[in-house]
Parts: sequence; structure tokens; C-alpha cells
Amino acid sequence: MSCVADFGNYETAWCPGCGNFPILETVKHTFAKKNLNPKDILLVSGIGQSAKLPHYLNANVFNGLHGRALPVATAAKMINPNLNVVVHSGEGCNYGEGGNHFLAAIRRNVNITLIVHNNQIYGLTKGQASPTSDQGTITKAQPFGAPSSPFNPLAVAISLQAGFVARSFSGNKEHLSDMISKAMDYQGFSLVDVLMPCVSFNKVNNFLWYKNRCKEINSSYDPTEHANALQMAMQWGDDIPIGVIYQNDRSEYMTHFPQIQSESLCEYVSYENQFKDVLNQYY
Repeated sequence: MSCVADFGNYETAWCPGCGNFPILETVKHTFAKKNLNPKDILLVSGIGQSAKLPHYLNANVFNGLHGRALPVATAAKMINPNLNVVVHSGEGCNYGEGGNHFLAAIRRNVNITLIVHNNQIYGLTKGQASPTSDQGTITKAQPFGAPSSPFNPLAVAISLQAGFVARSFSGNKEHLSDMISKAMDYQGFSLVDVLMPCVSFNKVNNFLWYKNRCKEINSSYDPTEHANALQMAMQWGDDIPIGVIYQNDRSEYMTHFPQIQSESLCEYVSYENQFKDVLNQYY
């Protein structure tokens, strides 16, 4: 049996009050609740304050380039399907620099979980507007207000028939744990967009702003209805729905490759010597 202590306790570089703290705590408790051992988990991230999360717990970790976490996670899962592959990065990393990889991951439907720490601002680089910043958001880099309309990741994911799409709030750890657990159980690409405060650079969308607006979806809601899910994803304002917004039963990517169903690529016998013999025939 695993426990929370197995995942360690490390000093962080986050500001006091940052939404990343409850996300980190929730992730560790969720892994322990699912009886996962650190050796069975791969955490992949890009660049940003949220992308530091894998540094602060025990697990296999790949910290890559800005916006490039999803292709690494995809490759790792295809090579070793027994790993529980979870991506942690912010909305800038995934929806901005990594936007095209986000679309590709949805289309492929590889069995990985993407947890996006969405604080509607670039925190590491000192507060520029991010892809999800509200239009008109004033920052040091946008003193006259952000001119672009915000990117809606849930609506985009649902439009592309993403397998599992959910939203949660860092201030509701029980709900967040439930969303992460369900996302990891889903056999395909799963997205959990986590709304969280940035205490240093986003003075509008703070903890109370989210707490007063994030409302759990009614239990009678059916997340398999595509049109209703898209409508739900478009809701933003005084009421922001949190929960499983969309889910379908698309085939997971690896099921289309029967040649690797019986044995994972990481377990294949090396044919290095035979390959060298073939190459030598051309010298």
C-alpha cells in the first residue's frame, strides 16, 4: 500500500497563497488513494511555475521545453503503456506555446492525463496576459488591456471530441481529487483544467473570485451529450461549472497498432547486432 509520505515533502519556489500548493497536495493524496507507487508514475511538464510541480514530489520526471510536454508524454506512454503518465503545466504552456500539441493529443487520444494549472496569467515571467486572460485584462505588458478574446480550452477540446474533459478549482481539493482520479481511470486522453489564483500577478481572478463562481455540476447532467457539453463549456461569468463536462468512448490510440499489443516497446529484445550486420552489407 502506498501513502502520501511516499511522494516526499520538498521546499518549493512558489509564492505563499499560490494555487499550486493545494494542487500538489491533492495530487499526492490522489496517487496514494489510487495505491500508486512513485516508480509507476511519470510526470511530464514544460516551463512555468506550474511546471515545477513534478520537482516537488517523488516520481519519474521529465521536465522539458516550454509547450512541449505533451509529445514527450505521448511517446513515453506508447513505449511503456504500464506507466501512469500525467502532464502538469500552466495554461500558457499548454494552450499558448503548446497549442498545436494540445490539438494533436486530443486527435490521437493516447492514454495520458493532462492537468492544466489555469490562473489566467503568465506567473513565471512576471504577469503578462495568457491565452485564457479575460479581454481587457491590464498587465505591465498590456497597460491598455489585453486585446485578444480568451481561449476556451474546454470548448475546443469538446469540439474535437476529446475523450474526457473536466474542470475543477484548486480551492476545492475533494472535488479536484475526484476529477484527477476519474481522468486517470479514463482509457484515452483526459483533460482536467484547474482554475487557480496567482496571488502575485492576477489581482482580479483571485481565490474568492473563483470560490464564489465555481459551481459543481448537477448530478443529473449527462456528460456524454456532445451538444449539451459544448454549451456547458461556454458558460463563464457569475457561474462557472466544474465537474466532468464531456466524456465519450473513443478508441484509445494504441488499439490501432496490433503489432505492439502483446509486448510494450520498452520490453522488446534488442536486435542491435543483427542491425549492424545488415548495415555492414552496404559498406
